Amino acid sequence: MSVSNTSVLGRLPASVQGMAWMFLTTIMIVAMHSFIRELTTNLHPFEVGFFRNLFGVPVAVILIMRYGWGLFRTERVRTHVIRSVGHVCAMMMFFTGIVTTPLATANALTFAAPLFAAVLAVLVLGEVFHWRRWGALLFGFAGTLVILRPGFVALETGPLLILGSAFIWGVVLVVIKSLGRKDTTPTIIIYMVVFMTPLSFIPALFVWSWPTWGELGLMFIMGMIGTAGHLTLTQALRLADTAVVMPIDFFKLIWAAVLGFALFGEVPNQFTWIGGIMIFAGATYLAVRERSDARAARIPVSLTPDP
Repeated sequence: MSVSNTSVLGRLPASVQGMAWMFLTTIMIVAMHSFIRELTTNLHPFEVGFFRNLFGVPVAVILIMRYGWGLFRTERVRTHVIRSVGHVCAMMMFFTGIVTTPLATANALTFAAPLFAAVLAVLVLGEVFHWRRWGALLFGFAGTLVILRPGFVALETGPLLILGSAFIWGVVLVVIKSLGRKDTTPTIIIYMVVFMTPLSFIPALFVWSWPTWGELGLMFIMGMIGTAGHLTLTQALRLADTAVVMPIDFFKLIWAAVLGFALFGEVPNQFTWIGGIMIFAGATYLAVRERSDARAARIPVSLTPDP
């Protein structure tokens, strides 16, 4: 994805362009979540997850046409498989959890993925954290407790599945970071699509029911929106630093509140807002520090889950 220098957006400073692309990303991601919620009223979440991946295949074709078959050149096929298995598990848990979880709550809990990734980076990759990063981690995780309020309200399966998917996505982020040290972004994407489509088909087979043409159309739109959201996120990070674009990610919580109320009559409570802000603040601080270190080491950084 590129922006023409003759376009109105192309004439703006790179940082402003990055913010604009990130703003568009937040809309697309929450719109995709709304499609998931609507589709899972009649179809099993596993089946919806499979079609989400299936309709990402055209992206793989476009990448091959542009970069050639050399995209498949890698020495880490096994790691790509591990990443894809984890990604499918996280996706299926998220798709199942969002059926009964308000959109705003679901999006607030997904902010926790970078927190889990940061902890795993310390344990697995041997990264060193100082007290400010540990403080940001604890503050962010405290936000999840504010939302879930264990001991004060009954823990529901939906939010726990969303939080579980955020944890697995945190693991995936660490794997992606490891892959990014040797493989290019197009190579990582191509293997993601190639492996995740058949992997997600396996659980879908056990709950399969033939979708209507209308449902297929909605899932095609959902898949295209999700893929477009991934590309706009990549464009945002290419044009501007994390410190510039990451704060815009908070709009996901706003759009989720708006669409949740407009489409499903959901009204997020004060605990969702407070906890979401806490998680987002902790994750944003960690992402900004991570990007600063990654720029020095020339290591690509992934920030946001792409269910």
